[in-house]
Amino acid sequence: MDRHQAADKLLDTAEALFYERGIQAVGMAELRATSGVSLKRLYQCFASKDELVEAYLRRRDERWLAALTAHVERSDEPPALAVFDWLHEWFQEPGFRGCAFLNSFGELGGVAPAVAEAARKHKQDLHDYLRELVDRLDVADPGELAEQLLVLVEGAIATAAVSGRSDAARAARSAAAALITAGSR
Repeated sequence: MDRHQAADKLLDTAEALFYERGIQAVGMAELRATSGVSLKRLYQCFASKDELVEAYLRRRDERWLAALTAHVERSDEPPALAVFDWLHEWFQEPGFRGCAFLNSFGELGGVAPAVAEAARKHKQDLHDYLRELVDRLDVADPGELAEQLLVLVEGAIATAAVSGRSDAARAARSAAAALITAGSR
């Protein structure tokens, strides 16, 4: 297995284990054993667990936003509302455990500046994407509406993670539709 394949295998394994159980609960020995990557190759790919965590979060950010964007682009629904339809589908996936970035931040944000930065970047990327969608609408204050939609998205994710109810996305979608209508010119 070459270095690129090993790095991908390690990231796949890290994503599954970190998301399911948390970063601190998973050691490098378990990552190595579960991935099947040798210890030597593991450390050639990632010099430390911190480096692996940072790579996992970067890749998760890219993949999560790409999946959301692809859904919105395929949807026949208004883009800003299609976001909530995608959330509803995501919340129903087996193993859904909420936002990997909030989970990581809650676990390590105070002691791992790179984790805190990755969480902030993800939230800013999501905000920027929502702002792009809102800019397509004819609303009086797109900046405020983007902020409100971000709060609805984050609230729906947290509610679904804690309650196990995917319908949190439907409630947030309804609130988003009302906000869009109220903000329309």
